[in-house]
Amino acid sequence: MSKYIVDSNFFIQAHRSIYPLDVVQSFWLKIKSLSQSGTIVSIDKVRKEIYDKSSHEDELKIWCDSNLSDGFFINTDSVLKNNISIVSWTHSMSDHYTRSAIQEFLETDLADPWLIAFVISNDWIIVTYEKSQPERKNRIKIPEICNQFNVRYIDTIQMFRELSESF
Repeated sequence: MSKYIVDSNFFIQAHRSIYPLDVVQSFWLKIKSLSQSGTIVSIDKVRKEIYDKSSHEDELKIWCDSNLSDGFFINTDSVLKNNISIVSWTHSMSDHYTRSAIQEFLETDLADPWLIAFVISNDWIIVTYEKSQPERKNRIKIPEICNQFNVRYIDTIQMFRELSESF
């Protein structure tokens, strides 16, 4: 069975617009179940993005604290070598991407490059709402890096279909 690693937008977009915690509780119960079985995980940088964008009383932060195990957000220290490869490739694309796009993508705490670095080492599948936009120059999207490093990425609905899950 495949393992899936989820991007911060998996949680943030779901909570803010697609599956609000107070309206689509079955979605969040499914996420809790998939996390408990180890089918889905994420990384420490995603946790930081979620918590940095949340207030002390934010429903999403409270939900994560109450429903995800301590081991759900995996430490990324072990994938530094892969992250260096991603940084090198990103810098090599300075003729395509703007300087600010490269700087933004390579911010120390931004989860995107670390997610990809983790998947390169673990051969899992990234779950993100980001779509490929190869012509875009002012922002580097996860799919463009995934395509370069042969990393598979899908959206949330595709993950549910592959897992034969419904709610």
